[in-house]
Amino acid sequence: MQEGPLRRSISLPALTFYSLGTMVGAGFYALLGEVAAIAGPLTPWAFLAACVTALFAVLTYAEFVTRYPRSGGIAIYAQRAFRGNRIGAIVGWAAMATGIVSAAALTHAFAGYLGEFVRLPDWLVFIAFTFVLGGLAAWGISQSVAIAVTITVIEVAGLLLVASVVLVSGDWQGVEPVELLPSLSAFDAGAILIGGFLSLYAFIGFEDLVNVAEEAHRPEYAMPRALVYSLIVTALLYVGVSLVAVLAVSMPELQGSEAPLADVVRGRGAGWATLIGLIGLLAGINGALVQIIMASRVLYGMAREDMGPSWFDSVHPKTRTPVRATILVMLIVLVLALAFEIVTLAGITSFIILLLFAVLHIGLLRLKRRAPRSEGALVLPAWVQWTGLVTIAVLLLARGASLFN
Repeated sequence: MQEGPLRRSISLPALTFYSLGTMVGAGFYALLGEVAAIAGPLTPWAFLAACVTALFAVLTYAEFVTRYPRSGGIAIYAQRAFRGNRIGAIVGWAAMATGIVSAAALTHAFAGYLGEFVRLPDWLVFIAFTFVLGGLAAWGISQSVAIAVTITVIEVAGLLLVASVVLVSGDWQGVEPVELLPSLSAFDAGAILIGGFLSLYAFIGFEDLVNVAEEAHRPEYAMPRALVYSLIVTALLYVGVSLVAVLAVSMPELQGSEAPLADVVRGRGAGWATLIGLIGLLAGINGALVQIIMASRVLYGMAREDMGPSWFDSVHPKTRTPVRATILVMLIVLVLALAFEIVTLAGITSFIILLLFAVLHIGLLRLKRRAPRSEGALVLPAWVQWTGLVTIAVLLLARGASLFN
């Protein structure tokens, strides 16, 4: 292998679908039931709470990526904001951890939907799944993005299909509409916020987009737009489909389901559950693939900036991808998938990502004081970062309080 530049080949539409694919997918397809187990009829509000937290993080990422449109993403941002390789390295390793742990959780999601069709030992599914995705990620960024975009379109269609099937059937077996309205009680607030903490996992992934900045056309223009567009679409889909789900099926059936969206359409027509199960499989593939790509790019970018082992500072001369970094990420994903359950992995991911969002908000506030303007960069008011910090504190406090109750 030899060092060389990454290939710029990703347009704004492809970036938007790529970012959308990191969010719309197995996180929602698999965890809707787990969120419902916490928030009950207030599940749509839990997803909305997570969306608000994600929105402020998206805006902070949008400003950072226009200042530093480089591979390595959050590690580079922390390095520049706090003026230190050590902090950049810590943040970069934490960012890698979110991608790796998330990919391990999505490996479980894939196995859950695969169980709709064939029962295989989980360990066998995990091994085959991670090795195939590692190969795809190492194959080439254009090919990987093309696969991600294709599956994303199918995932979005799947969510719209779930809503359409339920609406057309007119079969409402879930909660009464009045139960969707939260009260002012601490119990309802806690259910929404704790559910929001877990459902944040379904939104994360947009931060992966900035790690392919050096492989995008006009990143200063395209990256902020792709981030915002993808979050808007994701929020509409998640809140809308979760609303349909809690109205369509009973809470006991929805709560804790391994294939919740398949259960929503089950019995509402021949083949619907099978079709949604197939889309759930693709969602697991897409989400894990993007997370592996993200983690490998962070490792590559850190190594290039002397914040990680130099052995990973290399690009394959043929594929122009960081193959060594990809192999390491793939192996760690496999180990975690074998060691932990999906809810544990999702909760760990949400916790780490909230801490990273907080670091980025603080870092951008520091950077704004030192360099209020940057040529060609998007500049947002500081209240965006302060509000983002408040939303993070609220979710973390709610989650912490739930652990002691």
